[in-house]
Amino acid sequence: MGTNAFELVTEFWRLMATNDFDSVGQVLADDFVLEWPQSKERICGAANFARMNREYDAKGLWRFTLHRIVANGREVVSDVSTTDGHTRGRAISFFDIVDGKIARITEFWPEEFEAPASREHLVEKIA
Repeated sequence: MGTNAFELVTEFWRLMATNDFDSVGQVLADDFVLEWPQSKERICGAANFARMNREYDAKGLWRFTLHRIVANGREVVSDVSTTDGHTRGRAISFFDIVDGKIARITEFWPEEFEAPASREHLVEKIA
């Protein structure tokens, strides 16, 4: 592919933002695996990944806000917010790069929560 790991993951998120999930397969390895440890799910292969995204019960087109990418050789971490105009989420994704393709993603979807009032005198609210 001729790109480094940072560029590869940036391209992954650019392709995801097109909502043409089959196109994402061009940056995924033949034996691609996505794991969601919180729900104990594994999705194997680019075709299943694309189908899962197509069949997701979205209320509109998905939009992605890339907050941060950290890359170190074959490993990349991204912090991305997602929305379909109705549902919002935030994904922390760990990418393993092999031979210029994304071989594995391990992804965590943390839930937002209200901060306790007991520390409001110590913090600033962020958006």
